[in-house]
Amino acid sequence: MRAGFPARAGVRAVAVREFDVREFGARGFDVRTGDRGPARRENDCAAWTADNERFNAVGRAAIGMTTVRDVREKAGTTPITMLTAYDATTAAVADEAGIDVLLVGDSMGNTDLGYDTTLPVTVDDVASRTAAVARGADEALVVADMPFLSVGVEEAESIENCGRMLKEADADAVKLESGDHTVELTERLVQLGIPVMAHLGLTPQRMKETGYARQGTTRDEGHRILDLARKHEDAGAFCLVLEHVPANLAAQVTDAVSVPTIGIGAGPDCDGQVLVVDDVLGLSPSAPPFAKQYGDLREQMRGAMAAYREEVESGAFPAEEHSHVADELDDLY
Repeated sequence: MRAGFPARAGVRAVAVREFDVREFGARGFDVRTGDRGPARRENDCAAWTADNERFNAVGRAAIGMTTVRDVREKAGTTPITMLTAYDATTAAVADEAGIDVLLVGDSMGNTDLGYDTTLPVTVDDVASRTAAVARGADEALVVADMPFLSVGVEEAESIENCGRMLKEADADAVKLESGDHTVELTERLVQLGIPVMAHLGLTPQRMKETGYARQGTTRDEGHRILDLARKHEDAGAFCLVLEHVPANLAAQVTDAVSVPTIGIGAGPDCDGQVLVVDDVLGLSPSAPPFAKQYGDLREQMRGAMAAYREEVESGAFPAEEHSHVADELDDLY
């Protein structure tokens, strides 16, 4: 187990022998025993050139906020924490809680905009919410999630849409739901100074094709995800999100690349974890099986709103302490 990650008893019960370490080329991971061995990561960070860095000592980056470099250097050391956020208030509270990365996810379509899927979310939606999150977060890295069909159709339009998130919305990076079609685009964006977080495994924007089923469960799918992870690392992605894939596959991908991996439904051996904030706070009416609820804000909100309604209806609110009387106005009517 890597330094910085507490041991988790029994977690290796989920490991299956279908994924062979020799075929995957993973670094030190023994599928049979669960022994990851030493984290033999090469210090590839030194190979990054100045063109791969977005930060130019202006704006939020000048006041000590988390940077892409900070996140990248956590690979194999300190676990990375990431949550979604869609407004300035949530971003500020997440900052106070010490969250490393805030993802302005297209999941806003489900959580905030009332859609059944993420597909209707627009570039304008993401840009507006990203700007709000950036205003609320002083320290967390802010990542804008590029919505369906905003990238990958035409390169120029893709670059313009991604660049807008940095220029107009003050994002620090963009996240792409990734595949073969985003490898060259990732390289081009990084060349232009736009940091890219790649997203592999379950990619909800393809739900019409894949549904929400776990990905990477066969040898062919596992090899494909590993191959895409390496290609996006080579293209310059600073981080990889692995969603809803077998834990042992995620562990091998994590060992095979030098950039950090952040898992969601991908087991404990990624370099970090991400969840939708509504699931964490208990605001979602339902949550995926890999999420964990840490609060019950939905019930608290319901109770507070019901109490407000009851006091208004009974006349208990507003009380004297909530009102101001100007004596000179008593005889106006």
